Amino acid sequence: MSETAATAEPLPETMPGVVLVGHGGPEMLVWREDLPVPRPAPTDVIVRVAAAAVNNTDINTRIGWYSRSGSPEQDAAWTGTPLKFPRIQGADVCGRIVAVGSDVDPARVGERVIIEPSLVEAEGRMLETPWYFGSECDGGFARYTRVAARHAHRVESPLTDVELASFPCSYSTAENLETRAGVTAGETVLVTGASGGVGSAAVQIARARGAKVIAVASSSKAEALREIGAERVIDRGADLVAELGPNSVDVVIDLVGGPGWPALIEVLRPRGRYAVSGAIAGPEVTLDLRQLYLKDLTFYGCTVLDPGVFATLVRRIERGEIKPLVAKTFPLREIAAAQEAFTEKRHVGKIVLTVD
Repeated sequence: MSETAATAEPLPETMPGVVLVGHGGPEMLVWREDLPVPRPAPTDVIVRVAAAAVNNTDINTRIGWYSRSGSPEQDAAWTGTPLKFPRIQGADVCGRIVAVGSDVDPARVGERVIIEPSLVEAEGRMLETPWYFGSECDGGFARYTRVAARHAHRVESPLTDVELASFPCSYSTAENLETRAGVTAGETVLVTGASGGVGSAAVQIARARGAKVIAVASSSKAEALREIGAERVIDRGADLVAELGPNSVDVVIDLVGGPGWPALIEVLRPRGRYAVSGAIAGPEVTLDLRQLYLKDLTFYGCTVLDPGVFATLVRRIERGEIKPLVAKTFPLREIAAAQEAFTEKRHVGKIVLTVD
């Protein structure tokens, strides 16, 4: 590690934060006040975290959901590798740069930033396989965090730190899904799981692209979804084909999967596009290959962000094209309660942790 080129404040030796100490329930999240404060490599910045949101990836990583072998100790990270403990999680971060490495412009000290969670550089080196912030390296559930300067994006906005922390993971995932699927003005886009963080972001971004949006969610959340741009809301328990008819949508943005998945393919028009980044109703689905090739469909699996996606998201925030949806806030120390509220799925948007 290099000497810090510039600092906004003296960095202490230790800090408070939450560490994940193993796979399992919320008891694996431990509050500590003696965590070492990170120091920057030459191309890094140190961010004093103001707020960090809860998302599915944090919980899935904790419980070992990504393991395909059935043994989380072998492949529980989303890259298919073991997770190293203790780990500071937290992918959704807003804060200010308080120190920079020797190769970073000292003028960046003081910038308010949000952190791009899909990393191509970390720990002072370029990565062969992208990492996820708070999974393969420490994230934002602590007072300070370290990230490569390229992944700390300056944002000029009147929004609060809590509101800005609701954007990085969910909204960049949604932007990436719609970039891959090529959503354009005039198309009809179906969004499953539309009341969640990524789903509500996908609704807004599709509207910003000029598309017509049909949202699938609990009927109790229909009004909230209409307010952010959904033209129609279909209850998640309804017969989708009966409601829409076959060959009725151009693009499906899917976050759900599960047993209802074949209906999503049925409602896609010929040459339609299907993009997925979640499987909250179940990862295993039944595909009739005839639907895939006879309708000339295109499928996109979306995890790693395409180049430029996060910068596009920041521009949308600064232009006010999308708005934050903060359902509730908790102090970082109450992370277990925040994650419990998240898993109950009674909210629309994001649950955010305040760090100071």
